[in-house]
Amino acid sequence: MLNSPVTPFGSFLTRLGGLLHLIPPKMDENTLNAFLSSCVRDREIFLRLAEEHGSPLYALDRNRVKTQVKQFRNAFEKYLGPVSIFFAVKSNNLPEVSRLMVAEGIGLDVSSGVELQQACEAEAEEIFFSGPGKTDEEMTAAIGKRDRVTILMDSFGELRRLDDLTRKYRTTVRTGIRLNTDGSGLWRKFGIPLNALHDFLREASHAPFIHLAGLHFHTSWNHRPTTQMAFISKLGCVLRELPTRLLDPLDFVDIGGGFWPEEGEWLRTGGTRYGMIMNLLFPRHRDNQSRFQVKSCSIDTFARDIATALRAELLGRLRCRICLEPGRWLSHGAMHLLVTVVDVKGRDLAITDAGTNAVGWERFEQDYFPVINLTQPGIEEHACAILGSLCTPHDVWGYSYHGKDIRPRDLLLIPHQGAYTYSLRQHFIKPVPRVAVIPEKAP
Repeated sequence: MLNSPVTPFGSFLTRLGGLLHLIPPKMDENTLNAFLSSCVRDREIFLRLAEEHGSPLYALDRNRVKTQVKQFRNAFEKYLGPVSIFFAVKSNNLPEVSRLMVAEGIGLDVSSGVELQQACEAEAEEIFFSGPGKTDEEMTAAIGKRDRVTILMDSFGELRRLDDLTRKYRTTVRTGIRLNTDGSGLWRKFGIPLNALHDFLREASHAPFIHLAGLHFHTSWNHRPTTQMAFISKLGCVLRELPTRLLDPLDFVDIGGGFWPEEGEWLRTGGTRYGMIMNLLFPRHRDNQSRFQVKSCSIDTFARDIATALRAELLGRLRCRICLEPGRWLSHGAMHLLVTVVDVKGRDLAITDAGTNAVGWERFEQDYFPVINLTQPGIEEHACAILGSLCTPHDVWGYSYHGKDIRPRDLLLIPHQGAYTYSLRQHFIKPVPRVAVIPEKAP
């Protein structure tokens, strides 16, 4: 039998059908209900906080910061012994968060001169300065703080400019090399390719004031340690081929961050690849109600599997300490948003006193977080567009709320906004919320 020709439309449908496997599992309602119940249990704390400080409000949970640091450290030290942890300031640049992290005995990872200044003001004893495109002014500032700063060089150009600056000031600085983990697309902007490591080490060895002390790499959005382990294996292969004299000065390997919180990634349909395509094809029939969960493994699993890879591939070749740069994992649950209902324009539309300039982008058209009515608490869900007060239609908190009813002056909670929310806030139309600290519980 002759094969039937495949029409362009038929090919399109075949490819579209192939996208079905990209749909993550729908969120387990028991998981959601347990999360809602835990939030409602603390309603009196949030109500008092809003009564004292007003609304809208960022609510910072110091206890949660301390708990996360302890859990992260215990997990990795269980399998690796002492490790060095650096909080990625970009994930939450509230100065109080940096001070809390330093008080818990960890360093700070910064990506700009502004963050470097904040880290110094927080009295961080050790700072990693990473990020591409460091200016001469930023590197000069880092040289001035050489007693506590390690500069993670991002390119050959940065190496040469730093060499010139250190010769000019006749000052030795401690440095590391950022290695690129993905040479495709926009991720090419970070670090040098692995196959250029030998040339970089050799060139750096001729810079008299550059003390090259370590290697750094970072993979992002890790729901499990697979990608991190794969790159550790690649790095191990490269290191086995390098001369010992070039590796002997190295005393740290920084495996970056990118650890996703254990509760997983919560998405709306528009946050999935399949949903993006369907919403483009059928814009008048958008699915705003379905919720999906990309599951993540525990931090103990991350630590166990990464430790196994490190021992197999690197620790036999290098005598070094292991450094980690968690940001999202430490700060995700450490801050919440409190907003107040200003207007109810029917049973299916409510306007709050805060806009999504408080989170910096139209986050909740892709990501899912429940909107919880603390004034009329309950875990039952009601369909209702919960919108902000910005003069733009893309000002969305959610498409439903949990509670008994919704009325003007009700206080709403949008939980777990500690990572990449405060840092991305913007002064657009409305002012950004103030910050209040949740009273610490006795140990």
